[in-house]
Amino acid sequence: MEFATFADHCVTIEEESADLEITALLADLCVAAGSEDGRDSDRDLECVVRFVQGRVFPAWDARKLDIGPRTCYEAIARAAGPNVDADAVEREVAEVGEVGTVAAGYEFGGQQGLGAFGVGGGHESHTVGAVFDTLERLAHTDGDGSHDTKVDLLFSLFNRASPTEARYLARLVLGEMRIGVGEGTVRDAIAAAFSVPVETVERAVQVTNDYGHVAVVAHEDGSDGLEGLSLEVGRPVQAMLAQAGTVTDALEAWDRVAVEWKFDGARVQVHHVPGELTLVFSRNMEDVTDALPEVVETVESTLECPAILDGEVVAVDDDGSPLAFQEVLRRFRRKHDVEKAREAVTVRPVFFDCLHADGEDLLETPLETRHDRMEAVLGGSTGEYSDVSTGEQPNWDEADAATTSHACGQLWLTDDPDRIEAIDARALEAGHEGIMLKDPTSTYTPGRRGQHWLKRKPDVDTLDCVVTGAEWGEGRRATYLGTFVISVTDGDDYLPIGKVATGITDETLVELTELLEPHIVAEDGKTVDIEPAVVFEVGYEEIQPSPTYESGFALRFPRFVSVRSDTDLEGVDSLERVKRLHDR
Repeated sequence: MEFATFADHCVTIEEESADLEITALLADLCVAAGSEDGRDSDRDLECVVRFVQGRVFPAWDARKLDIGPRTCYEAIARAAGPNVDADAVEREVAEVGEVGTVAAGYEFGGQQGLGAFGVGGGHESHTVGAVFDTLERLAHTDGDGSHDTKVDLLFSLFNRASPTEARYLARLVLGEMRIGVGEGTVRDAIAAAFSVPVETVERAVQVTNDYGHVAVVAHEDGSDGLEGLSLEVGRPVQAMLAQAGTVTDALEAWDRVAVEWKFDGARVQVHHVPGELTLVFSRNMEDVTDALPEVVETVESTLECPAILDGEVVAVDDDGSPLAFQEVLRRFRRKHDVEKAREAVTVRPVFFDCLHADGEDLLETPLETRHDRMEAVLGGSTGEYSDVSTGEQPNWDEADAATTSHACGQLWLTDDPDRIEAIDARALEAGHEGIMLKDPTSTYTPGRRGQHWLKRKPDVDTLDCVVTGAEWGEGRRATYLGTFVISVTDGDDYLPIGKVATGITDETLVELTELLEPHIVAEDGKTVDIEPAVVFEVGYEEIQPSPTYESGFALRFPRFVSVRSDTDLEGVDSLERVKRLHDR
């Protein structure tokens, strides 16, 4: 296919505003590319499907053009003639707002002097394949003199381009096609062009992460060919994503909830074949293997079969306690002096899902089964899988609660909100972000942000509550007040509305104990009554009616936010406000 033909199709697509029409036009382009005479038709189809998305290579491919706007402007200016320089092109782009329109405004084809590339003047159109070949050479150009070589290669494209070709060539080079085509449109267009089900195309894209290849298979082999596509160890796929939600949402939607700790780390996908390869990819599918040797060492010492694992990398201190997310980024961005960076910031992987194990794809299997397979391939003893729906307490290990030492993430199954609250409290105690809520029966859908994985929604509001009681802690916290009874006012008295024990660090416990001890008026074992004097700002997930507390309400998942040292008892929230918030 001539690149000019591709560009003409792009004009028609860009001028259309209706989604269904855009899909039909893109389907026509796919059919046209796949119907070209000669052995390059599959290659043309593969390229045009990527090009319309502003891609040169598949999403999983680590190759990049690495072309900045300035380099592109230099090539355009050179092709436009001696009276145009890169600064002039840059000024026009700033004024117009996008590079394609600017490139289309120049008359190319009059410049000579690129004999090394066999390029002369005139508008002899490139083929789609020839454009790809040149861009592929660009991606492999590196080292001394690479900038000049890149400008030469881009010049060779622009110098033979018509205005319409130049418009889309410039956009493609900078990854800014802007013709109204998203991934869903491409998926639907492939299905329409080659008469295959949309669901089959979507699944094929999920396992290959390559729309171009999927289009070729759909063209050549139809649904049977697409259904035969599978995950490939070493080829990353998009990560399954979560959306915000509450414990109430999860319990209403599912019979049981799979609860995991939410780590303040960076998402990774690990691909491993014993004795052959171990690769680590970031959430954006960038190869970060060299920057994270600890992850490679963990995987190579524990995995004895081919596998693809999904997880997080967490930065930890010398005791194994988690550090802030920014510390993880210091390692991800490191390309040189990795060993020195490793000495400064240690990272550990924590895996929570298994996409492939020992030759079997697991995307369609339930989360419970995937977790079982993950435990099996990681040795079985590295994590904890606990069904607490029968009423048993989670088998907490204090060392585990305080550190991030296991490669296999913990998972608990329950239908009890109190159990979930206990798991959440332990996660926060251990220094993590909280919890994830997942449907135990859910499949793994790469790139999708569905309702089967929920990030516990942040507190929607806060209340100013006075502390009217507390309990002494246990173990190493036995000398500190650790659970606090919080109350609101009805105008005459202070009425309890819940207990708060989460969101409090060890350092804060010391400070709160020192602050509240002078106000203790009575003790009965571990329980103390406290004179109303200290006001907490408390976050919560929701307010529920409750016969347990005198206020008639209970805060679900209350969290300590701060001490309201800027207010007194006059600032304590009223029962009336609690009722309004509940009704709202």
